[in-house]
Amino acid sequence: MHHATIDLRSDTVTRPDAAMRAAMADAEVGDDVLDHDPTMAALEERVASMLGYEAALWVPSGSLSNVIALMLHLSRGDAFLAPDHAHVLGSELGTAAWLALGMPRPLPHDGGPGRPSAAAVRAAAGGPGPYFTLNTTLLCLENTHNFAGGAVFDAQEWNELLAAARDSGLLVHLDGARVWNAAAALGVEPGLLTRGADTVSVCLSKGLGAPVGSVLVSDAARITEARRIRKMLGGGVRQGGILAAAGLLALDNIDSLAQDHANATLLADGLRDRGWDVAEPQTNIVLATVPDPLATVAELAASGIAAVTVAGKVRFVTHRDVSEADVKEALERL
Repeated sequence: MHHATIDLRSDTVTRPDAAMRAAMADAEVGDDVLDHDPTMAALEERVASMLGYEAALWVPSGSLSNVIALMLHLSRGDAFLAPDHAHVLGSELGTAAWLALGMPRPLPHDGGPGRPSAAAVRAAAGGPGPYFTLNTTLLCLENTHNFAGGAVFDAQEWNELLAAARDSGLLVHLDGARVWNAAAALGVEPGLLTRGADTVSVCLSKGLGAPVGSVLVSDAARITEARRIRKMLGGGVRQGGILAAAGLLALDNIDSLAQDHANATLLADGLRDRGWDVAEPQTNIVLATVPDPLATVAELAASGIAAVTVAGKVRFVTHRDVSEADVKEALERL
């Protein structure tokens, strides 16, 4: 019998610590729909400044942030490009088509794990044609790429992909839910990996440890419209400062992501030592190739280790609530 499950399903399972709970309890609040809650405004201003943008909007989830961005950018029937297995393609349950009215077109990972090459973007975007030509208007990128094992691309690759999009007349949205991890892995400021996009979504409730919340950044005019769309979709909040206070503290946790990355490497090395087929992690996500992922996840659960399946592999995610000792304990249980 195992006394405690070691939860490696996701970095979304983290719980707010005592300091974060205290900040939430003491937060200055107001009606965000009517007056713009002061703590919410402070969080939005801080994130916009960190990422190099004019304005920002807090939203309850990354999925909502992404679909608001797509609704800003797409017209009915427009195609948009995204790397295969991107979050906007499968994990958001078709909202890109249902709500944003766009037609998704996946791109191969020919530029490296989780990303297309600039040439692939140009080829897929195509060029002018007759009136019955499908309009491809948007490129969505993801850094880090979740289902590619937390794969990172650097500022040079980011700028090359931006240039390919602009040359092809495409708008650009970055799903940067874990861009904090990418910045930590590369040792750069997050803004170097976000500047130049039309919109960027970042998450506070994964590795940074807030209980809920993502932020969409863009220019002031788009964020004004995004706020309207958020209300249309039921995402308007009242005394949102209670949640924004957690987000402000979460931003102070970026430096701690390096420990999550080190724990992921420790886990991957230990799994390989035990005969597992595991890719080298770049951040906090470890992917293992096994013959039967569902059966393996069930066997792990029986040993008190929680994992999930993604893209035909078993995924382990290290996070703030899993220590180095927990990783070593998981390996011992194996």
